[in-house]
Amino acid sequence: MTRLSTAFTEHFGVDQPIVCGGMTAVGTAQLIGAVAEAGALGFLTALTQPTPQELATEIARCREMTDRPFGVNLTLLPTITPVPYDEYCAVIVDASVPVVETAGNNPAPFLPAFKSAGIKVIHKAVSVRHALKAQDLGVDAVSIDGFECAGHPGEDDVSGLVLIRAAARALTIPIVASGGFADGAGLVAALALGADAINMGTRFVASHEAPVHINVKKQIVANDERATQLVFREFRNTARVARNRVSEEIAARSRELGATFADIAHLASGQRGRTAVLAGGDMEGGLWWAGQSQGLIDDILTCRQIIDSIIADAHDIITARLGGIDRNFRRVP
Repeated sequence: MTRLSTAFTEHFGVDQPIVCGGMTAVGTAQLIGAVAEAGALGFLTALTQPTPQELATEIARCREMTDRPFGVNLTLLPTITPVPYDEYCAVIVDASVPVVETAGNNPAPFLPAFKSAGIKVIHKAVSVRHALKAQDLGVDAVSIDGFECAGHPGEDDVSGLVLIRAAARALTIPIVASGGFADGAGLVAALALGADAINMGTRFVASHEAPVHINVKKQIVANDERATQLVFREFRNTARVARNRVSEEIAARSRELGATFADIAHLASGQRGRTAVLAGGDMEGGLWWAGQSQGLIDDILTCRQIIDSIIADAHDIITARLGGIDRNFRRVP
């Protein structure tokens, strides 16, 4: 097995500089155990589990599948129904999970508990200013999301090509590049921009182990880079999802004069997307998350095949293509 060592792999004790970040309804032991076994760092999604007790069970289930490092994603967002974040945090600490991925709101209230337990923290950010704030708070690494990503890319609309480089120039802690990554060329590009690892979501959804309907995986392969839709822009909560009948209707209704989120809430329901699409395979039945990296995904593979092929391609690009690039430079008077 070829290994690619970076500051990220050394700091987090994994073989490869590849991350499978938390994904609602997808980041379960079935997927994350396979990612860990293949040498990358995967994150169970805490809030996919309805209760803290069920999260504890899922952590234990993942440990039955692998003895390699894996983490837990804890997304901090305001909700209509209060989330017992302190209880989820306590489960993570009690289980001695080695690393946590935080996202959404400021993770400061939870950092003391994680740090005192020796748990490393990676915080997801969509701007350099937010990444710097996280670094000042004492997180161990930052995952920086470019505009290409699935999920919430923020409101600045800065692509990864600029954002990752800007973050690398400003930060001193390891950086995980996120948004638009699916192959070895992307990994090499991220390293060249100053990142220490890449994060992939959509690529891992199109894996054999991802706990979603086969129609979702086939649709990702069939889609190209244009097959996403930005929704919720008018409510300053921009999200990138797969383009389908529901996402196009949401976008159209949101542009109507005086529209509010209540007007499209029934279409945007997370439960609707999970039931109709992820579980039921009705690709027009609800919202489902996907990034522009769909245009780079040509097949459904196991997690090990995905990771091994990315590392092999990155190795070939670095040694065969970039290794000889100095031949193309010429000194001129």
